[in-house]
Amino acid sequence: MLSKKLLVRFATACLFVCCFVFSGQDALAQRDKIPTDEAIIKNGESLYKEYICNSCHAIDKKLVGPALAGVYDRHDLDWIYSFVKSPGRMIDEGDPQAVALFKEYNMVMPNQDLNNDQILAMLAYVRDAEENPPVTAAPAAEATTDDAGTAQSGGIPTEYFNVIMVTLIVVLVLLLVVLVIIINFVSRYLKDKKDLSSEEKEIVNEKFSITSFLKSPTVIGIVTFLVVTLAAKNVIDGLYTIGIQQGYAPTQPIAFSHELHAGLYEIDCQYCHTGVEIAKNANIPSVNICMNCHSSIKTDSPEIQKLYTAQDTGVPIEWVRVHNLPDLSYFNHAQHVTVGEIECQTCHGEIQEMEVVQQFAPLTMGWCIDCHRNTELNTQGNGYYDKLVEMHNATSKTPMKVADIGGLECAKCHY
Repeated sequence: MLSKKLLVRFATACLFVCCFVFSGQDALAQRDKIPTDEAIIKNGESLYKEYICNSCHAIDKKLVGPALAGVYDRHDLDWIYSFVKSPGRMIDEGDPQAVALFKEYNMVMPNQDLNNDQILAMLAYVRDAEENPPVTAAPAAEATTDDAGTAQSGGIPTEYFNVIMVTLIVVLVLLLVVLVIIINFVSRYLKDKKDLSSEEKEIVNEKFSITSFLKSPTVIGIVTFLVVTLAAKNVIDGLYTIGIQQGYAPTQPIAFSHELHAGLYEIDCQYCHTGVEIAKNANIPSVNICMNCHSSIKTDSPEIQKLYTAQDTGVPIEWVRVHNLPDLSYFNHAQHVTVGEIECQTCHGEIQEMEVVQQFAPLTMGWCIDCHRNTELNTQGNGYYDKLVEMHNATSKTPMKVADIGGLECAKCHY
């Protein structure tokens, strides 16, 4: 009897071990079905950002939805394909896994118009990001105020000018002290001499008068020079600030946080500002773009209710423009973003860290010209530049800059 019990227990243990091993092998086999080809991963990353999956999901942590790391180990691939395409239908049909996700996060993911290969490519990107997490680089040293001032103004920065003026005043005071010491020394020496004439004695015995000194033409001239110089500097500084709105951060009709959307949720700027890659203007996103997410996210928020009001009434939201160039200047976003591959942060600052957006750069003519003078052209793989690069390298040993291809011509921005 005892041997039968042991046999049953042994068989049960073997069955448990086999189930555990085979389930692990199934999970491993499931992960092995995820491609590791670099081209597929890159395509998956592009799709992941295009469909703003990062607005609700992170790879390694929960956001609005679950973390995506290991999703191919938790769910069958066919189930993932069906759920991504139509999560609402699966919940309505009572699929246990779909219902469990809905109960946990109290939200239905929007249907995604994707085929199986596209979803698999996105899973390839998720697996690559999971297995090769990015290395956090040391923060770069921030530019000093003096450096920023030099790049922005094109003249002598106020800080430098103040240092120069203080230095001049200190030198003048020191010279005055030295002159007083010399006068006292000479006066004592002459007083000890006995063969002085009456006129010489009168000069030697003359008492120093601070009032007479301050009224002297020399002192009046020096003070006048300093006052006129400081006044001229203030006038010049005032002229340089006309039309410059650096630091301007108006209150918007809806408290939209770039720090939350572009920072925490990593939504690409191009998702909301759709014209930035194809048009002159970056354009302000319409309510429809907002509703792609907020039709089901934070619907009870008072700020989000303003979106519903705008949608129901058809009255657009009156956003306050932050960055504004004068009418005499021409600037094309597509040329800089698509062709020049300039990051948004170059002109707009660390926008993903701004709770309230402000104008980061001065957007002056001098600031633009400095950028054209210092920015190197990326000509790799672009046959348009081959002849230009050849001609440039024949006469210069420095990399080709924007200024070398007409970036400083007046008609580029004014016509």
